[in-house]
Amino acid sequence: MFSGIIEELGIVTAVEDREGLRRMCVRASEIVSGLEVGASVAIDGACHTVTRLEGDTFCVESMTTTLSRTIAARYQVGDHLNLERALAFGGRVDGHFVQGHVDGVGSLVGIEEEGETRLMDFVLPTVVAEVTVPRGSIAINGVSLTVSTMPSPGVCRVGIIPFTWDHTNLRFLEPGASVNLEGDLIGKHVGKMLAAREGASHNES
Repeated sequence: MFSGIIEELGIVTAVEDREGLRRMCVRASEIVSGLEVGASVAIDGACHTVTRLEGDTFCVESMTTTLSRTIAARYQVGDHLNLERALAFGGRVDGHFVQGHVDGVGSLVGIEEEGETRLMDFVLPTVVAEVTVPRGSIAINGVSLTVSTMPSPGVCRVGIIPFTWDHTNLRFLEPGASVNLEGDLIGKHVGKMLAAREGASHNES
């Protein structure tokens, strides 16, 4: 479980594509001291298991399922990644509960400045759009964000404050860029419950 509060921007130092998986190493000087082999780390919001540690670098492996559901297959050496270690229960949760299970890939379709804030519009896949509402939560590349508006069907707008802009890889995105998306956890459970009730009603009739 994660909070969507990014701890560090890591840099991809090595990528190796093998049959059925992709191995990747990431330099992360700040959080690596708190990691150990077998620990969970969210990379752009996708939960991975640390398989190796060496100095200020950790390595992970992405299976076929992860590669097909996230942007992990597109990473190249030099890319900047949003990183967050798993939550340690007993402290404050400053973002929202993020499972690290990416629901789908979306894309940036527009960005504009409003004073010091950036407004970013993202096209959402149906599975995410169905649980996204204004003032609800969404994780974009692992960043916990509040949905400002839904300017059109299947599109959400989020406001990025200067701190978030400076400390995440959202600032590197350009229109057309793909992102990992995780829909609101509560919205997903409510949607499932309503769907189950509707199904029961149809069966009774």
